[in-house]
Amino acid sequence: MNNSVTHTARLLGAGLRALLVLTLVTGVIYPLVVTGIAQGLFNNKANGSEIKADGKVVGSSLIGQSYDLPLKKGQQTPEPDLKWFQGRPANGLGANSINTQYHLLLSGATNLAADNKVLIKQVEDAKAAVIKDNSVPGYTVRPSEVPADAVTSSGSGLDPDISPAYAELQAHRVAEKNNLPLVQVEKLVKDHTEGRTLGFMGEPRVNVLELNIALKDLAAKK
Repeated sequence: MNNSVTHTARLLGAGLRALLVLTLVTGVIYPLVVTGIAQGLFNNKANGSEIKADGKVVGSSLIGQSYDLPLKKGQQTPEPDLKWFQGRPANGLGANSINTQYHLLLSGATNLAADNKVLIKQVEDAKAAVIKDNSVPGYTVRPSEVPADAVTSSGSGLDPDISPAYAELQAHRVAEKNNLPLVQVEKLVKDHTEGRTLGFMGEPRVNVLELNIALKDLAAKK
């Protein structure tokens, strides 16, 4: 009897010691080491790839933003603020219908087939809007000039980048709306165009948030 109790107590003691050691190693030491390495070697990425302007965090380079005018009374869908470069459509995004206390950021694709009538209508409407919004005196957008990313959403709906072709197409309208020389706006686009990752992966791209921050700074100097 005494041997059985002693054996049980010894096993419980060993189990508790193992629990404490593993908790310390996996719950304290390991997270601190990983966090320290991340902060030391990949500080920007570890902190969410934040983008700052005027000393404040204004977003992440990984998440797209909308640049819309304030909703008017009775208006359901906001209109784009055409003085800014616009990102890709976000047709796949859902609505925060569960917890309305917070403005949650939801992502998702449309999951519509290429021949789906709803998708076709979305693309046609988006193309017409791109042509209308970006045609300014002295420059008319032709349907063949509208790139695919201007009328289709990404898999997440939160793509932060657009193609150089879409950015260049918008340059005339942005220059006209901000009373800036076209050559300066086109230079902004060129300066913010990133090449393929490692020279061969992906496509050239322009981060819309970073481009609009540079545009704001440029407009402030005129």
